[in-house]
Amino acid sequence: MPDRDGTRAAVASQRIADGLRDRILSGALPPGTRIKQDEIAAELSASRLPVREALRILQSAGLVTLRANQGAWVTSMDMRDCELSYKIRERIEPLLLSESAPRLTDDDLARLGDLQQRIEQTDDVEQFLVLDRRLHWLTYRHHDAEDLAAIVARLWDTTQHYRRAFTRLTMTRRSWVINAEHRLLVEALRDRDTASAEHMLTLHIRRTREELSRHPEVFDAE
Repeated sequence: MPDRDGTRAAVASQRIADGLRDRILSGALPPGTRIKQDEIAAELSASRLPVREALRILQSAGLVTLRANQGAWVTSMDMRDCELSYKIRERIEPLLLSESAPRLTDDDLARLGDLQQRIEQTDDVEQFLVLDRRLHWLTYRHHDAEDLAAIVARLWDTTQHYRRAFTRLTMTRRSWVINAEHRLLVEALRDRDTASAEHMLTLHIRRTREELSRHPEVFDAE
């Protein structure tokens, strides 16, 4: 029989990890923030053990850095780290798309169109970030490559803070090109032209990387 205490502890640790992850991705806990186990435990009326395990879960996801005898911090990146993450995305994210694209349904494609309309109608950065993530991950939803998807998800999460800061700086003047790229991506998927969709996605990620490299203040602000 399974260890009930162990199962409860694992569930508690995952719940705490999920809550901290949400705070990190929302910007409530920005990169470089120290996470104090005692404060988290007191806030959640939990013991230190599940908090400590939750931080290990987040460390494995790249969102938290643990330092021996010093504590835990929200992981930060410099420009080179972020640029490398985007270069990796350029190479592997089209592969994840290719695993899913042939199985996208007409309903999926209609939802992509609806999401893109909502993206074009918003000028709110936080809403854009949510909708943009939904759009891209909807294109990947039929993959059968869990390890690949986990790598892509990690790259999305660990660069979220910098994508937010960059979007705040540039959203007004670059929204037209984001919308054009999204529409070309969706059109290629509707045409069942997976090769063109992969190519469009590669260009979309690459252009963001190149533009981000022209804004070092995104990293200095930290």
